[in-house]
Amino acid sequence: MCGIVGYTGPKDSTSIVFSGLKRLEYRGYDSAGIALALENESIHVHKATGRVRELEAKFNPISNVVAAIGHTRWASHGEVSHKNAHPHESKGVTIVHNGVIDNASELRTRLESEGYKFVSDTDSETIAHLIDLHNTGDPLATIQKATAELQGTYGIAVLFKDLPGLIVAAKNGSPLVIGIGDTKDYYVASDTTALTQHTNRFIYMEDGDIAVIRSDCDILLNNERSIEKIDEPDAYAELGNFEHFMLKEICEQPDAIKRCFSSRVSDTSCKLKGFNLTDEQLSKTTSVTIIGCGTSYHAGLVVKEYIERWCGVPCFVELASEFANKYILPDKTGIYLAISQSGETFDTLECIKELHKKGIDVYGVVNTVGSSIARLCRAGVYTHAGPEISVASTKAFTTQLAALIMFACMLGRSKQMNLAEGYYLCKELRKLPEKLESFIAKLLNGNDNISLLLAEAPYVLFLGRGVSYPIAMEGSLKLKEIAYIPCEAYAGGEMKHGPIAMIDKGTPVICLLPGDRHRKRMLTNMEEVKTRGAEIITVAEWGEDIDSILRISKHTWLMPDAMPLTTPFFLAVALQIFAYRCAKHLNNDIDKPKNLAKSVTIS
Repeated sequence: MCGIVGYTGPKDSTSIVFSGLKRLEYRGYDSAGIALALENESIHVHKATGRVRELEAKFNPISNVVAAIGHTRWASHGEVSHKNAHPHESKGVTIVHNGVIDNASELRTRLESEGYKFVSDTDSETIAHLIDLHNTGDPLATIQKATAELQGTYGIAVLFKDLPGLIVAAKNGSPLVIGIGDTKDYYVASDTTALTQHTNRFIYMEDGDIAVIRSDCDILLNNERSIEKIDEPDAYAELGNFEHFMLKEICEQPDAIKRCFSSRVSDTSCKLKGFNLTDEQLSKTTSVTIIGCGTSYHAGLVVKEYIERWCGVPCFVELASEFANKYILPDKTGIYLAISQSGETFDTLECIKELHKKGIDVYGVVNTVGSSIARLCRAGVYTHAGPEISVASTKAFTTQLAALIMFACMLGRSKQMNLAEGYYLCKELRKLPEKLESFIAKLLNGNDNISLLLAEAPYVLFLGRGVSYPIAMEGSLKLKEIAYIPCEAYAGGEMKHGPIAMIDKGTPVICLLPGDRHRKRMLTNMEEVKTRGAEIITVAEWGEDIDSILRISKHTWLMPDAMPLTTPFFLAVALQIFAYRCAKHLNNDIDKPKNLAKSVTIS
């Protein structure tokens, strides 16, 4: 989860590392630090708890810097404190680390017996001492010996005091990329986001790779790797006129969905493209398995119903953190989809590797170009959501929905969906962005009488049925993530099996009521919680029963007319806005909620 940036070359190392850390702060913002290697064979370390801006405010410029490494931390071992912030030092060695060292305790005991004094509670400090223990003066051989003793995951960048201008990078399980500049300058970072303002040429490190990087000579790699060029422009997002990135990204969803569909969905020819799947592969598919975590998992649950209804094949949606440890019985004629916004989600990567061992191809649904999942899968689709800075996912979720629905339509056309149905679905998908844009504007311009109700509630219940149930799960997740309000989502029919005991007078219950086959039963569930004193908030599609809805529900938000296929988008957007307004009312840090990071790169 942590972010690493490094630079060696003739440019201003300090400013390059600071700007890169700001771009990577979505990976962790508990503390930050920077280490500067000077020409006179000394290393200066500066670190602070809190945000990168707090470190930068305390920093006094230093001259004669020839290389620098920096780190922004998400705490996994050791509390948030100055001593636990990176970089960590051991005599002439300074390191930054992303990952988890599983055998840190055993290494610590051994290193202490060798006379090393630990100043932090982190697993990362063991790496610094271990490198110093094995230091022979040959940086490649030293890192090879040290990393051979590490069990777990790591992306590390290392400075040696007596080798100014040199950075050594090593990777196992945690992402690391090397950027190639134009003037014999080199960069290293956890992902390309930190570097795209400086270069578009990258070496993507693989597990087991060690790179010795020096500005006055070519990179020395223990394994041969090619340089890849990313032709997309620098994609880092600016806040602009918006108060928060989350609000900006909510408003960007129509354009993001349009990009996801662009050149892939045609309502004039009923052609759907993407995923690098042939018509023969699709027609022979016997099952679909979708793997993801958090928001990505919810997107899979929504689309499960469409796949089974349109395609007549079973669809299994798996939590990546559980799936990799199951006894997997692979379906050789099934299709496996791995979903991740960052393309770096550790548990999802582990599932892909496990499936590859069993001879199964996996198709990636990712947003980040060049990410680990994109490179490991080699096939699938980019969702083209654009950069998503806020930790709470919004447009990444709806573009994942868009990509998965597109896949369901493709598979359906190869199975039991006729041409007329295909034309209709494609036509409605093309209309979606414009309708969604109007709906977002309507919600944001409407009164904000819900945020106070939610903000003062000790508990909130979300209810949905069918595809609305996983949308309720996603809405509950958003409220927890940024408003820190205890809440849960239940299928309407399950509400009586426990959650109804939580209902007191005034308890907010958010009910999702599209115009589908579950509507009458959902109305019954609403009556049941209302009689227990619940204050009901409803996002509903207009119907002949609207008078009954308005009688039961104190707060009702009406969706535009839409086919059932697209209602999850409108429901999801409404719940995003509820959560955003509630968190804003509570004056929370909306874009960087406590204890969370955007990219989950550890198990």
